[in-house]
Amino acid sequence: MFKTVLTLFRGSVAVAGEELEGRNALLILDQQMRDAASAVDRAKRTLALAIAQDQQEGRRLDATNARIADLEVRATAALDGGREDLAREAAEAIAGLEADRDAAMTARALFASEITRLKRHVANAEMRITELDRGRRIARASEAVRNLRRGGIEAARPYESTLPEAEQTLKRLRERQLEAAAADQALIEIDAANGPLATAEKLAEQGFGPRMKSTADDVLARLHAKRTQSA
Repeated sequence: MFKTVLTLFRGSVAVAGEELEGRNALLILDQQMRDAASAVDRAKRTLALAIAQDQQEGRRLDATNARIADLEVRATAALDGGREDLAREAAEAIAGLEADRDAAMTARALFASEITRLKRHVANAEMRITELDRGRRIARASEAVRNLRRGGIEAARPYESTLPEAEQTLKRLRERQLEAAAADQALIEIDAANGPLATAEKLAEQGFGPRMKSTADDVLARLHAKRTQSA
């Protein structure tokens, strides 16, 4: 039982870790790329130091060769002058300088090998970081598009209204407005049919009092009267 619980716990931790890593994959990638860039910068500094030390060994080697050549000339002159003692002293100095020269040459060979390796390493790392940066931009754009789709109007939150709901609300509002307008018009017509004006028109039509509005006969009569006056 304990083993089962432990296995379940480990499985839950693994799942939670995978979910956390999935949700924060871009953040993790950004930090990993910053770490990689820092490592490349350190490699560049190491390369620069190796180049500087190699150049220093080169200057030391040139100076040593120049001193050896000078002493060889002087030792030869001492031999020509019969000064074996001075020639031997110069020879001893030349032997020491040649040991320094050999050490400098060995150091330069080592530096040359390391410089070549570091240059290759830095170039490869920079190429991989450039490729990673391209991939990161694509991944970031894809994530942004996914977030836009997930947060768009098609996927409203539970407490937010959707576009179809808004359209239905507008439809109901228009229907109520049309019903209200029809009711208002009906009231106007009822008032007009039962008001004092309607009663006066009804009495006029029955011959009680002057008519409330002109008829075609009234207009013709008025026209005939004008013609008669003109004649």
